[in-house]
Amino acid sequence: MLRSLGTMPPTVCERELCVFAFQTLGVMNEAADEIATGAQVVDLLVSMCRSALESPRKVVIFEPYPSVVDPNDPQMLAFNPRKKNYDRVMKALDSITSIREMTQAPYLEIKKQMDKQDPLAHPLLQWVISSNRSHIVKLPVNRQLKFMHTPHQFLLLSSPPAKESNFRAAKNLYGSTFAFHGSHIENWHSILRNGLVVASNTRLQLHGAMFGSGIYLSPLSSISFGYSGMNKKQQKVSAKDEPASGSKGSTTSQSQKKGQQSQFLQSRNLKCIALCEVITSSDLHKHGEIWVVPNTDHVCTRFFFVYEDGQVGDTSINTQEPSIHKEILRVIGNQTATG
Repeated sequence: MLRSLGTMPPTVCERELCVFAFQTLGVMNEAADEIATGAQVVDLLVSMCRSALESPRKVVIFEPYPSVVDPNDPQMLAFNPRKKNYDRVMKALDSITSIREMTQAPYLEIKKQMDKQDPLAHPLLQWVISSNRSHIVKLPVNRQLKFMHTPHQFLLLSSPPAKESNFRAAKNLYGSTFAFHGSHIENWHSILRNGLVVASNTRLQLHGAMFGSGIYLSPLSSISFGYSGMNKKQQKVSAKDEPASGSKGSTTSQSQKKGQQSQFLQSRNLKCIALCEVITSSDLHKHGEIWVVPNTDHVCTRFFFVYEDGQVGDTSINTQEPSIHKEILRVIGNQTATG
């Protein structure tokens, strides 16, 4: 029932019996307590959940749908994937957001407030945290990629150990490089739980598959920013002599001063892109600056970058430039098992 993915948070299967055992035995509470210490990560997970739920495509992309035991009747599911009620989930999510925006207290200290406003709010929050199958942690300043121009940088490992093992084997044979994957924030609720999948010719496909079926990547930040929904006004071209200080100094310091403040919940215009490691075998199809990888085992997420309202992304980044590639390798260090 409970499956441990190495150092990743526990995950739970969708069978109702498993959900009951997982939540009522208190395993989810323990998992949620441990992971919730990263308040900014939790805020990001909640924001992704909200974006998927608000999307016109929610029937397709709000997957998985929550499985939550009714706190008033342990024999019933309050949120049931077989009986979906998007409006009720949104109501509970609104309670989470409104209470979180009113206080900077840790999530676990505001459980009573959530229970008072909506008895399903805190159980839903626990599900949002514990259903995340990816390992996502905020990177300290000295481990950030300064040229990405955002203080919101995360290590993102979304592949289970078996896939990472296959990836390492392929990397030993063919080598690897790095490329960006851009996707609208509404899609990341599913990606963090199901991994990067080939959306081509499925209901998940949003953009065309001009170059065939596969996961679409690009070495150019400008292309992936476009797929993330970031418009041209939110992109910038940095001058060659511009210091690699990331965002303006004030932005970084303001973010650090905010501490646990729920900045992501206060923004309705988050944009995000991932930096992935990709196997450089003949399976990697390069069509100019658009790369297509049909084999999902040949792509693993490594970093995740979030841009708030008013933040701009640098369109001039090319992962194939030696200086950029070297900096990525320096920062990634021993943070993944692929070295």
